Amino acid sequence: MSDDLIYLDYAATTPVDPRVAEIMLAQMTMDGGFANPSSIHIVGRRASEVVERATRQLATLINCSAKELIWTSGASESNNLAIIGAARNREHRGKHLISMPTEHKAVTDVLRALEKKGFEITWLQPDADGRLRIGDLADALRADTQLVSIMYVNNETGVIQDIKAIGALCRERDVLFHVDAAQGVGKLPFDLATLPVDMASMTAHKIYGPKGIGALYKADRPGCNVDPLLFGGGQQGRIRPGTLPVPLIAAFGLAARIAGENLQADFAHVQALNKRLWAGLSTIAGVLRNGSAEHSFPGILNVSIEDIEGESLLLALEPLCVSTGSACNSLKQEPSYVLRSLGRSDELAQSAIRFSFGRATTSAEIDFVIHRYRDAVGKLRQLAPGKAA
Repeated sequence: MSDDLIYLDYAATTPVDPRVAEIMLAQMTMDGGFANPSSIHIVGRRASEVVERATRQLATLINCSAKELIWTSGASESNNLAIIGAARNREHRGKHLISMPTEHKAVTDVLRALEKKGFEITWLQPDADGRLRIGDLADALRADTQLVSIMYVNNETGVIQDIKAIGALCRERDVLFHVDAAQGVGKLPFDLATLPVDMASMTAHKIYGPKGIGALYKADRPGCNVDPLLFGGGQQGRIRPGTLPVPLIAAFGLAARIAGENLQADFAHVQALNKRLWAGLSTIAGVLRNGSAEHSFPGILNVSIEDIEGESLLLALEPLCVSTGSACNSLKQEPSYVLRSLGRSDELAQSAIRFSFGRATTSAEIDFVIHRYRDAVGKLRQLAPGKAA
């Protein structure tokens, strides 16, 4: 990273840990596990052992059985496989699905596609803090409800949902519960031996692994089945066929192991940074925090400000690498649909900046961010007479 740049967009993606990059590259050559792990020769068996080790490492992080993990290309594919696969598998029982409008596009767009195929979707609105009211979910569940999909940590606001309570209610009603856990796995405790979760999507590039590799947890229990979206060989029980990308899987496995070893330290680090940044920004006139302060992952801080145009603010903040919301929507000059669901006006939603921190973020960088944000707001308000800085 150049000395004049400060990267605060870890929720979009993280840099690959050098140790992870090293093991990934090592599997690409003749001395590593480059071979097809389905091959029965010596080099194929070596590759298979690499995959098995990585699978155990990821399973250890989330406390599940290795046989409950399916390798995918990332959380978006995992979300598609879980939602479409479960909906098709259970549609003979009913075609009602439940989610929230604050979910990632890899969930909301999948559900809207199913809606066009005859499924009925109930969208539960969050409270002002971005949390799901459990009573609303209880009221929405019906005899024909087959799937509830609610994310663990919101990618724009960091708001944490009560996965345990949601899952318990779904389990009582024999409804499958899917969790988009891309922003939570490796950052917060996520114990699938105790949580009533049927399916969970995750990805490596949110925890210092490479892009292009993810996983779907699918509980090994009666009634938790998905129809495949892809067809080909017999890999992964034919649920997700295709030659396994051994280097990427090895990298995800090591990234998962490192995340588990550093879970508490990483959390304490971003928590301190979050408090420092909010203390410095909260005294600026018109600054508002988006999402619950009590129930949020501290690696994300999303703030709006009154009387400031968002794109102008983003440009004025350079060389800070931050975002106005989800990276998947950053090219669209539209106010965040997540923040509008929380009741923010279009103006406040458009002025939002998402700061997200990681292992390499320093206190000195946070202090620079505070200074830069204050300076940018002051200059932009000078261009709009009558607005207090």
